[in-house]
Amino acid sequence: MTKLPKTLIAWSSGKDSAFALYEARRSGEFDIVGALTTVTDTFGRVSMHGVREELLSAQLDAAELPPTLVRIPFPCTNEIYEVRMAQALAGARTQGVTHIIFGDLFLEDVRAYREQKLAGTGITPVFPLWGRPTDRLAREMLDAGVETYLATVDLKKLPASFSGRKYDAGLLADFPPGTDPCGENGEFHSFVAAGPMLTRKIPIKIGETIEREGFAYTDLLPA
Repeated sequence: MTKLPKTLIAWSSGKDSAFALYEARRSGEFDIVGALTTVTDTFGRVSMHGVREELLSAQLDAAELPPTLVRIPFPCTNEIYEVRMAQALAGARTQGVTHIIFGDLFLEDVRAYREQKLAGTGITPVFPLWGRPTDRLAREMLDAGVETYLATVDLKKLPASFSGRKYDAGLLADFPPGTDPCGENGEFHSFVAAGPMLTRKIPIKIGETIEREGFAYTDLLPA
């Protein structure tokens, strides 16, 4: 039997990385051995998404993914981020990892950045959701039973009232014109509480929403 390549998934706690995991597992092409997540140590939360580390741990346990956490300070320069990410990837490579899965959908500059940073490392990027129409992909996620909540919204693109809402057909219908239904342009970030990539549901309750530096963050709490 051919040995499957040892693979990490870039895990944000949100729906795109979760669905990329689901699709990659369904393909049967990879041995997914862990999740790589950036955590802002200052707050103990997933970077950008603002999700508590406690919820991340429960989520990865339910996904049966050992965590590889890249810890960064706040504020964090791009140089510090890139050094710490490179260290994490070098460590993974010594453990035999040869691929990393990303949940990117269509942003060419983001894909090019990832490919550039991985060039010469011995680790190949994989994009299982790339190029799918995001309106159809959003429906596929819902039809598959993915339960997601908006953890963060960019206030330049969405009102704060969207933060904390459940990602469902009603939410999709309420998005202002021009909003990408998967939030690929940075409109929002999410947390997956249930779905076919998790062995159990992560019970949560919706906490306080605060506004900071142009974003609204909703504190999702363990229930």
